[in-house]
Amino acid sequence: MARDYYGLLGVGRNASDQEIKRAYRKLARELHPDVNPDADAQERFREVSAAYEVLSDAEKRRIVDMGGDPLESGGGPGGFSGAAGFGGLGDVFEAFFGGMNTSGPRRPRGRVQPGADSLLRTRLSLAECAVGVTKHLTVDTAVLCDLCQGAGTNGNSKPVRCETCGGAGEVQTVQRSFLGQVMTSRPCPTCRGAGETIPDPCRKCGGDGRVRSRREIAAPIPAGVANGMRVRLAAQGEVGPGGGPAGDLYVEIVEQPHDMFVRDGDDLHCTIRVPMVDAALGATVVVDTILDGPTELTIPAGTQPGEVSVLRAHGMPKLRSSARGDMIAHLDIVVPTKLDAKQSDLLRKYKAMRNGERTEVLSAQSEHNSGLFARLRASFSGR
Repeated sequence: MARDYYGLLGVGRNASDQEIKRAYRKLARELHPDVNPDADAQERFREVSAAYEVLSDAEKRRIVDMGGDPLESGGGPGGFSGAAGFGGLGDVFEAFFGGMNTSGPRRPRGRVQPGADSLLRTRLSLAECAVGVTKHLTVDTAVLCDLCQGAGTNGNSKPVRCETCGGAGEVQTVQRSFLGQVMTSRPCPTCRGAGETIPDPCRKCGGDGRVRSRREIAAPIPAGVANGMRVRLAAQGEVGPGGGPAGDLYVEIVEQPHDMFVRDGDDLHCTIRVPMVDAALGATVVVDTILDGPTELTIPAGTQPGEVSVLRAHGMPKLRSSARGDMIAHLDIVVPTKLDAKQSDLLRKYKAMRNGERTEVLSAQSEHNSGLFARLRASFSGR
């Protein structure tokens, strides 16, 4: 089966020469061995290079359009064989990148490298998330070696050029393929890409320029943080190899469940059990808020089961803002299950006074029943 050269470059069959060239330029910059040493990327690079060689040649492209493969023996008129007639990959890159030397050595990366970021989790109560807090944390990271100050050498000794790579930081190998010889580069296994070695390393850090240390830090946590958020502490992470600049430390918030409140963004939800009489007559209750202490909450007369009462701006503070969310109380109307004789007699008298009220079954289209049926439909459809 003929190879899909158009698909390899990601262009359509009616693509112009310029579109083919642009597609190959983009892929070549991503996949070239000097940029991407991954083995799969190198194989893909060879494939897209072959596709460009074919589609940039009018005669070979004509064979592809006729259903043949000019790189297969006898794959089309004229009987092209293998990669015969192909130039080296260096010619293609010279045309694209102005004569850059793809086989030449790159600069060594050097011993001094930036450090990695670190992640630490800390548990906070809802109240701590609401007011903000400074947490004193123990971190275990790489720090600058205090003996060599990051140099990695012992005393006055100096690094020397790596004998394996000659200071290039990489070693090169040549592989033969249907496109000819392809040169690939790998970091030097002796100096690990630094281009130099330390014959007399520091006695404390072994030449790395850093050592591991456990230390205490103070992490300021702003008010309004929530579960999963991360607070960045600049330059508190790992010191880099060779004493390079430290990365950042991220403190991830793990918010603990609260006994009373359930958080939804900046709003706080709670449930208040309201006796049937208080729901009918109305009442005022005192509730504990997260930031404002005991606060009065008014329950209007005639409150129905499932209704809510809202305390505006009594919820969580919005992060880096003076605004706050709401506290939303869900009212659970409690009907007494046990009545003594006197209480039962009073309720019977009350019922007699409201002789117009009767127990009835509502239709699904009833205004009072629409909310119930909407919830029922949602629960059944979710199964």
